[in-house]
Amino acid sequence: MSTTTLLIRKDALGTTRLHTTEDAPLAEGQVRVRVESFALTSNNITYAAFGAAMNYWGFFPSAEEGFGVIPVWGFGTVAQSLHPGVAVGERLYGYFPMADQVVLQPDRLRPDGFFDAAPHRAELHAVYNRYTRCNKDPFYIADTEDIQALLRPLFITSWLIDDFLADNDFFEADTILVSSASSKTAYGTAFQLAQRPGLEVVGLTSAGNKLFCESLGCYSRVISYDELELVPSDAASVYVDFAGNAALRLAVHTRFVNLRYSSSIGGTHVEQLGGAKDLPGPRATLFFAPAQIKKRTEEWGSAGLGERMLKAWTTFIAQVTDPAAPWLVADLHRGPEAVQVAYLEVLGGHGHPRVGHMLSLIKP
Repeated sequence: MSTTTLLIRKDALGTTRLHTTEDAPLAEGQVRVRVESFALTSNNITYAAFGAAMNYWGFFPSAEEGFGVIPVWGFGTVAQSLHPGVAVGERLYGYFPMADQVVLQPDRLRPDGFFDAAPHRAELHAVYNRYTRCNKDPFYIADTEDIQALLRPLFITSWLIDDFLADNDFFEADTILVSSASSKTAYGTAFQLAQRPGLEVVGLTSAGNKLFCESLGCYSRVISYDELELVPSDAASVYVDFAGNAALRLAVHTRFVNLRYSSSIGGTHVEQLGGAKDLPGPRATLFFAPAQIKKRTEEWGSAGLGERMLKAWTTFIAQVTDPAAPWLVADLHRGPEAVQVAYLEVLGGHGHPRVGHMLSLIKP
């Protein structure tokens, strides 16, 4: 048996390599999971762009110097087990490498899941180390796995951004500027914000994606990046930045003299990423979703947090999958070469925002 992995050059994200290695025998307590499908979105490009700064490369280390493995969210099935608490055939949802299989070391087992206790992951955030057993997962619906993989981790971030802003009384702003408005995490955030009275949610996007963003109905209005002058410069505003575009960030900070808060979420504009030093107005602050999860878990308990997220997720998915006007349609790419091509397409920002890429390195 062998494992095929897509490697990405850390300092040149457009350079990729398919790498195949012979499998070592499992150690006692380990399981081998066949990674059957995973989502690839601009969120994963953010993982790569911030891979060194936030240690995303650390989850699935590469043996090749200078190359890394991008983590992805998806589904897998236990193919081999030397752990008494995990059965062959179990369906799992969680954080996987861009590979056709992975070895995990289950620990802290519960009926609904477990954590990977591999030594190299011990210092990494627990949110990413947890694997959910699908047969005990209230979020899981078998015939919507693609939509779950594409949107679930992103929507949790969206929900937490909205919750964080509400928790801070929106920094006394009434205008929320959302960049990369066509991205899934952005429109999930806008969907939540649209339910807050008294807020104007302004989507910032490329001219080519304006119609798509407008069709969603979750933005108060949508403007292109060169139309910032359409929003009053003295608007009490918050900037929620999914693009990471340094020039756009500077333009927003320069124009909006009453900018109350600037939140940096992602880096969908990989070629325009840059620092945030010496900006007018408030300091651009990186949003780290696990920190808000920790805060709310302490306040509400795990069950209370889960109930709130599930309720919001159910409402969101009903909207996204509305047969009359779906926000997202999954497109499956199967096989190592197809995955390589799809990755470069997502990295380049090509394709229609209504299409979500589901990948599998398992050959058809």
